[in-house]
Amino acid sequence: MDIATRQSHEPTYEESLASLRRTDPGHPVPSVVDKLAAPENRHLLEYVTEDPFGAHVFPGNIPGYSPADFLGDLDAQLASTAPIHLWSYIPTCAYRCRFCQYPVVLVKGSPEVADRKANQWVDWNIREARLWLREVPNLASAPVGEFNVFGGTPSLLPPDAIRRLLDFYREHFNFTPDTAIRFEGDPSTFTPEKLELLAELGCTKLSSGVQSFDDPVLKQCGREHTAQECVDFVRNAQRTGFEWISVDLMYGLLDQTLDSVRRDLEIVLENEVTAVVCTKLHLASYSDTRTGVAGVQPAAWQLPDYRARLVEHGHRWPPLGEQYQMREVLTEGLLQGGYREQPTMYFAREGLGPEKWKAIMVDQDKQEAEVAIGLGGSSSCRASEAITDVNWKTYSEAVEAGRVPLGSATRFDAQAQEARAVKMALSTLQPLSEELHRRRFPGASLFAEPWASRFGSLAERGLAVVDRDAQEIRLTRDGKVLVEAVMNSEF
Repeated sequence: MDIATRQSHEPTYEESLASLRRTDPGHPVPSVVDKLAAPENRHLLEYVTEDPFGAHVFPGNIPGYSPADFLGDLDAQLASTAPIHLWSYIPTCAYRCRFCQYPVVLVKGSPEVADRKANQWVDWNIREARLWLREVPNLASAPVGEFNVFGGTPSLLPPDAIRRLLDFYREHFNFTPDTAIRFEGDPSTFTPEKLELLAELGCTKLSSGVQSFDDPVLKQCGREHTAQECVDFVRNAQRTGFEWISVDLMYGLLDQTLDSVRRDLEIVLENEVTAVVCTKLHLASYSDTRTGVAGVQPAAWQLPDYRARLVEHGHRWPPLGEQYQMREVLTEGLLQGGYREQPTMYFAREGLGPEKWKAIMVDQDKQEAEVAIGLGGSSSCRASEAITDVNWKTYSEAVEAGRVPLGSATRFDAQAQEARAVKMALSTLQPLSEELHRRRFPGASLFAEPWASRFGSLAERGLAVVDRDAQEIRLTRDGKVLVEAVMNSEF
């Protein structure tokens, strides 16, 4: 059985190795394949085989923490803070993709009905934002480094709702001249008229879940846009004058081949896209490890019987070895094409710097607060973190009752705060600075325990360089590829 089908049992180590060794003979075998096959890295192979999402949410080690206490921790940190990341999550979607496990709400029906449903989510989002401002008084004055409207598909919102949402946040939060405003959406919904509206409202960045430029692959994913619509979106956004246009690409998709992924790369380079986010298909539930946010309904592809039926009907899941080849096609092609990777799998054109919102969260010299308003949002400060309710009914009941709708919270003890800081810094792929670490954690050192033996082990396996002369820790090329597995299974 191919490991990627994951039918009725967890794959054995031998099955994992077999899937790792299955590569496309027409393309080079990535060196990370041999690294993962080494007995001393068995735990890393098991991690990537289990397929968890590992660099989005950094959960605390003390569960059952009071949401009220989280809000207090956040308010204390925001009393004196560098710019933070603020985002508004609008869960509306016109349809559900077969790989999507995020909390989304389908908005269907006539234009009038769809607009009414979309406006309801703007109402709830604004009402929730007012609750945050009431419970976290320092939030109103905290400078916003980047404000993102994520989804879902917020570009489905009618123009008046978009204007109302952005006007509210600009009026009630501390947007400065340096605040970047980003809006996310489906390529087909970013019409020229909507692009003009977003530009008028001060948006300078756009993100779009293109996923692939291969029409058959898009169809299997359940996407209802075409490859040409993706290209049209990029070109229309460029003509409108947006300074940052980011697309998401996925690999490991049903029936996807290395040639298809290479063509995706070529289209990105041809169209000089500003930034690219590359994501492996994740089939395990994010909620299993709490390193991502999953909704109450699993994605179709998460169901083993569904995946097995697809194979029976002649479809194919790329094995693990091919997935790493796909990853290498994208990463090496983007680096050679003038892009820089920071953090892991986020690529921006050289000279533009990293993704601002991610840098605010994870760069070693920042790691500031993140506040997420909306269904299933993930918020954090240095002492604790919380996830907003993912069930739309209980979410709306809480908002209607005047409660910040946090579903769960966890706290970091002193050791966990240091470990979280190290893991986030690792995810940037930039060298870890001993000076910055000591400044944040007086008396601690990356060259003393508990870190010395961990980084020493990585160095022995060719995944990191421990440079005492430069007073820094650097990941090797293979270490960067495996950074999620390293930081979540060894730190």
